[in-house]
Amino acid sequence: MEYISLPYFLSLMSQHPSLIVTGLLTLGVILVNGWTDAPNAIATCVSTRSMKPGAAILMAAILNLAGVIFMTHINKSVAETIYNMVDFGGDAHKALIALCAALVAIVLWATIAWKFGIPTSESHALIAGVSGAAIALQNGFKGINGHEWLKVLYGLVLSSILGFVLGFVITKITEFMCVNKNRTKTEGFFQKAQVTGSGLMAFMHGAQDGQKFIGVFLLGMFLAKGQSQTGSVTIPIWLMVLCAAVMGLGTSIGGYRIIKAVGMDMVKLEKYQGFSADAAGGICLLLASITGLPVSTTHTKTTAIMGVGASRSLKRVNWGIVREMVLTWILTFPGCGLVGFIMAKVFILIF
Repeated sequence: MEYISLPYFLSLMSQHPSLIVTGLLTLGVILVNGWTDAPNAIATCVSTRSMKPGAAILMAAILNLAGVIFMTHINKSVAETIYNMVDFGGDAHKALIALCAALVAIVLWATIAWKFGIPTSESHALIAGVSGAAIALQNGFKGINGHEWLKVLYGLVLSSILGFVLGFVITKITEFMCVNKNRTKTEGFFQKAQVTGSGLMAFMHGAQDGQKFIGVFLLGMFLAKGQSQTGSVTIPIWLMVLCAAVMGLGTSIGGYRIIKAVGMDMVKLEKYQGFSADAAGGICLLLASITGLPVSTTHTKTTAIMGVGASRSLKRVNWGIVREMVLTWILTFPGCGLVGFIMAKVFILIF
């Protein structure tokens, strides 16, 4: 089991300049993940004023790190998602070019979505961008593992449906249990419960997404060294902290735009409704983690909020915002995949 210390990594950067480029691009992807994906976890507790934005962002950064550390003890195989989805071939140099092209595609796609305040799934953008780059590298679909792709599509559909249904059902159960309660007296309880729920969502976001991008970081390191196959490594604490800090920075820079779109513009939430959305999202992500089904925290949380709004009335949901989100989700695979394909072709010609 190889351990990558910080001094060793810095020495590799001096020996392999391409690793500097790959590392910066990976951190760029993690930064836009903080812009567009991580804010979903804290959107409801900020929108209902259960937490101030600064405190919520700090909580999200800390619990994202905790989620990464937890998942590392569950699954130490790095870059597994990427290598299961696609086959770059045996040429490490070309594989590194394709990986860099995919990372550029993800940054471009996520930045455009963030500009319009639309939450995207960086997990799905990663898969789409890498798949597009693999198609460009292999000049066809032979580099795509269709079986693994089906798991992603199943996860997309099931998490969206389950998130909506659980949001609807948990809200109804909460309202039934509190029907004779004094609403003023329950405010404090639901405020604390919502903070706990948002913390769980942030933790699960780190557990689900954090290690994927750390895996990309280490994959780039292996490819830069000329190794087309990755070995088993112990993910170092310094890398976890670095990635969590960059993600938190991204959330603090641009996360409010996503928080507004998800937690304020789509549905107007009260504290108990925010708690219901967080509970629904957390349960959905937990079930997905137990069954090993790849899902998106973005899709899970936003559909849970839709279900919460629909429990009162379908008119309570801003379907214009929903339509924009769903359209972005649908376009992520072909759109980001096409950008990854084009960038890979350009990078191969240049490098």
